[in-house]
Amino acid sequence: MNAPEFIDTAGKIVADGKGLLAIDESTSTCNKRFAKWGIPQTAETRRKYRELIVSTPGLGESISGAILYDETIRQQKNDGTPFAKALIGVGIIPGIKVDTGAKEMAACPGEKITEGLDGLRARLAEYFQMGARFAKWRAVFAIGDGIPSQGCIEANAHALGRYAALCQEAGLVPVIEPEVLMDGAHTLRTCGEVTEEVLRAVFIQMHLQRVKLEGLILKPNMVLPGSTCPKQETVDEVADATVRCLLRTVPAAVPGVAFLSGGQTGELASARLNGMNLRFKSRLPRALAFSFGRAIQEPALEIWHGDPRNVQAAQQALCHRARCNRAARRGEYNATVEGDHRKHTAHAISDLELAGSAR
Repeated sequence: MNAPEFIDTAGKIVADGKGLLAIDESTSTCNKRFAKWGIPQTAETRRKYRELIVSTPGLGESISGAILYDETIRQQKNDGTPFAKALIGVGIIPGIKVDTGAKEMAACPGEKITEGLDGLRARLAEYFQMGARFAKWRAVFAIGDGIPSQGCIEANAHALGRYAALCQEAGLVPVIEPEVLMDGAHTLRTCGEVTEEVLRAVFIQMHLQRVKLEGLILKPNMVLPGSTCPKQETVDEVADATVRCLLRTVPAAVPGVAFLSGGQTGELASARLNGMNLRFKSRLPRALAFSFGRAIQEPALEIWHGDPRNVQAAQQALCHRARCNRAARRGEYNATVEGDHRKHTAHAISDLELAGSAR
């Protein structure tokens, strides 16, 4: 019997030193980021920004797949080409965020449960027809006094398992995203313990729901100290803790791990991914890749500012940030690579300022 096509797709997502670009921000989240830079918060402005991204020359050299939002997968370029088709044309696999968000969990203060299973089978079939070949579902776990609770972990793991089974039924690769949040003052060790507990629960559900492990991608957090923890471990210490956690919890059949950035700066996310690949790549049963959103997009958004005259410079910054992360996948990211990125960004901003003064 031939292996399902989604197993082949899962391999392609983490092949050739590439990773995923998350452009699946909800309308409210995208509008907040636009507001930060004084960009109009309209559907047309969001469409123009997403067109800037999917039209970036050379993006497919570093990006294997792009996670879209429901609004985005229905949008088109100026020439009428649907975004999904435009991505396929440059060798990037279209994906889609399918959960409907994390909501307050009943009887569990401070905890959330991700919703979206109702009607999911029909939505997945529609997205497949629109060109999507993988999907993403995010569950979030806060660390605090007595949380995450076992009830929260089990409920979210069960939802991830049901989602993943429905994805594979529809021919889509499930990207499962159990995110232990970095908000708080917890230690690296605490994050590691919670992440292990979460991942064990998730893969128990993958087994119970008969999900084919060869046809999924794990999108976890890195094991990090809380953002306000007084002690911030080194890149190597984070690499050690994260890889140790994965080896203890993730079955070898899973073809790839594509880390989320989770609020880290682009430079730090790249450095930590590089540390893992530099130290452990030859000894791991799977690829360690990236699935970053802000950590790739932010410099481009800062440059673009909603002005069509800034598109080319913004695309250059986006492409270079993606190349930094491809270098991190190879264990070749360093100060020189990052310096090139800063130089490109500085030159782009300088050119825009000169152009603005001339107008």
